[in-house]
Amino acid sequence: MDLNLTERQALVLGASQGIGLAIATTLATEGASVILAGRSAERLEAAAAEVRTTSGRDASIEIVDLSNGASIESFLARLGGRQIDILVNNGGGPPPGAVAEITADVWRQQFEAMLNAPFRITAALLPAMRARKWGRIVNVVSSGVVQPIPNLGISNTLRLSIIGWAKTLAAEVAIDGVTVNSVIPGRIHTSRVDQLDAAAAARSGKTPEAIAEASQATIPIGRYGKPEEFADAVAFLASDRAGYITGASLRIDGGMIRSF
Repeated sequence: MDLNLTERQALVLGASQGIGLAIATTLATEGASVILAGRSAERLEAAAAEVRTTSGRDASIEIVDLSNGASIESFLARLGGRQIDILVNNGGGPPPGAVAEITADVWRQQFEAMLNAPFRITAALLPAMRARKWGRIVNVVSSGVVQPIPNLGISNTLRLSIIGWAKTLAAEVAIDGVTVNSVIPGRIHTSRVDQLDAAAAARSGKTPEAIAEASQATIPIGRYGKPEEFADAVAFLASDRAGYITGASLRIDGGMIRSF
């Protein structure tokens, strides 16, 4: 299937590793020019080199700290009039912990990084997308928006807000050829999943390997997902082929989420 991304420019947030890097690589392999954004210049340079080697396409980097308002302003100013056709809102997961124990300061910090940052960046890029009558916004969230995950209170709470925002925005911009969708990862095997398994092991006194084995046993497919499998779904939603899909939340979870 030709996704027809050769003339498109994509901006992927949180692209230096894990799911974000997999998405950037897949979009580039499908023909898009990609901007990888994140906090670490060193990691981004290595990631962009990997994207260029794998895809043979152009990949550039932009430094931005999503938790810092001044950094976001500077980032948007540097983007200037560059055409962005595809925006992937993605970011690192917040610290684990019981929701009842989260302090007001931590709530504020995480709100800025997880909600206010993608809202601001999307708002800045939307007018040009609407004027061109084409745009794709894809938000990476969490299975916690459907089925809350124990000990991930911040993620369960704030990522659900993204779903409400995206559904509302999708209806507002659909007439202008801009789609807004969210993708819900199950247990996709990245360093973040390894960290969560290690944290669960520390709490329970088990080994990380035992935690991972038990976790995979709860997934009907019987394994963790590959970042590339997740990225393929994002690339489809970012393409012309998905032009009639908007306001949707797509689960990529191997059947892990048991609700309808």
